[in-house]
Amino acid sequence: MKSKSLIFTATYNESENIDNYLNILTKIPDIDILIVDDNSPDGTSKKIEDYKKKFINIKLIIRDGKEGLDTAHKLAFKYAIENNYQNLITMDADLSHDPKIIPNFIKELKDYPFVIGSRYIKGGRNETKLMRYLLSIIGNKIIKFVLNINCEEFTTSYRAFNLEKLKNFNINDVKSRGYSFFMETIFLINKSGYHIKQIPIIFADRTKGVSKIPKIETLRTLKNLLLIKLNKL
Repeated sequence: MKSKSLIFTATYNESENIDNYLNILTKIPDIDILIVDDNSPDGTSKKIEDYKKKFINIKLIIRDGKEGLDTAHKLAFKYAIENNYQNLITMDADLSHDPKIIPNFIKELKDYPFVIGSRYIKGGRNETKLMRYLLSIIGNKIIKFVLNINCEEFTTSYRAFNLEKLKNFNINDVKSRGYSFFMETIFLINKSGYHIKQIPIIFADRTKGVSKIPKIETLRTLKNLLLIKLNKL
């Protein structure tokens, strides 16, 4: 029997983390798991295929190559709608997001159309290295100031959508690419008149594998922030 909640992550060269990730998720009841892998050369998809033989609630889509994080999330959104899931929860596969709090998201989705995990509200914490921490907290404060949205967190992918409640939101209206995609998604949800519910998360620095965030991403995000602001005006 299909679950109401679909948990999604995008992977590229996460073979060192995918076992731990799936070991935790497969112990959480009443969820299905979708992974979009961009043809990882390190064998990530092969490990996922092995899990699929044991767990029928794991779904895997392998793309031809690196097509971008934003397109993977749009694909997951489309998949969730076409397969009649009520909830879609997105997250990273490197265990920087704790899968054990997925039930917290599902609980809040009963009352709210959109829930985001925040490092910067009471109970939340960002445990990354100092420079990345400073870029993140300052960047989120700048985004909040420029967009004038009552939210402390704009850039994490640990977030949840009640697809039955979000009738006026279309993920394809998000035009920003890369990590700016997450910021513009919140902007459009807010613009559509939906309440943004924040719950605390502890964001851990990855211990295995390599971060996929390009060094130029901070500048790209600032540029896209200005474009969103100008479009808003």
